[in-house]
Amino acid sequence: MEIQLVRHATLRVTYANRTLLVDPMLSRAGELPATPDTPNQRPNPLVDLPVTAERVIAGIDAVLVTHTHRDHFDQAAAEALPKEIPVFCQPQDRDRLAACGFSNVTPVADESVWEGMRLVRTGGRHGTGDIGAKMGPVSGFVLRAEGEPCLYLAGDTIWCEEVERAAAVHRPEVAVVFAGAAQFVTGDPITMTAEDVVRLAAACPSARIVVAHMEAWNHCLLSRAELRAHLRERKLDGRVLVPEDGEAIRF
Repeated sequence: MEIQLVRHATLRVTYANRTLLVDPMLSRAGELPATPDTPNQRPNPLVDLPVTAERVIAGIDAVLVTHTHRDHFDQAAAEALPKEIPVFCQPQDRDRLAACGFSNVTPVADESVWEGMRLVRTGGRHGTGDIGAKMGPVSGFVLRAEGEPCLYLAGDTIWCEEVERAAAVHRPEVAVVFAGAAQFVTGDPITMTAEDVVRLAAACPSARIVVAHMEAWNHCLLSRAELRAHLRERKLDGRVLVPEDGEAIRF
């Protein structure tokens, strides 16, 4: 298995001899407005893709969308991706993806099997209180295949009961979390903080953890340097990896 962080939540995951593109957001730097009501009003994305969009989508076999907020699936991706490619998503996003012209959309209510790969949908919470409710449903996915480590893609979620349950039930060997401690002017973070990452590491004591969703969107306030320092203090820097954009990690 190989996981390449493209940028933000966009990943190329090579698994069971297939390459999945996760949460494609392909806009050029500064092409999209800042998220409203957030402390840092810089246009998004904050940085360019490390390679061209054409190279990002080259050779992919399927697309996996955890949810359709614009930092996880944008108009640039909707226009660039081949419309016949298999797309897996949470049930709530099927109609939107179909409306974008994709003809092979599979909503995963509980689990789905594709090309020898089992995809199981997991839950999460995209924040707390009223803000979390307004952010709408989000999902994570667990991937299993013969000869591959169990992979948990947590999605846009804070540490919560659903994530704790997924860790206990699936016992992943590799987990990808979306951190950045994204936040509005008011309320709690809506994605994982440094301490949330530590909690997940404790819940998955034998897993290697990859942290994405950092330094590319205006309301993600936790930096890679801050997270790495926090992990060193907790003696987790050897097990929890914080890759740069474009970096690939093999397992």
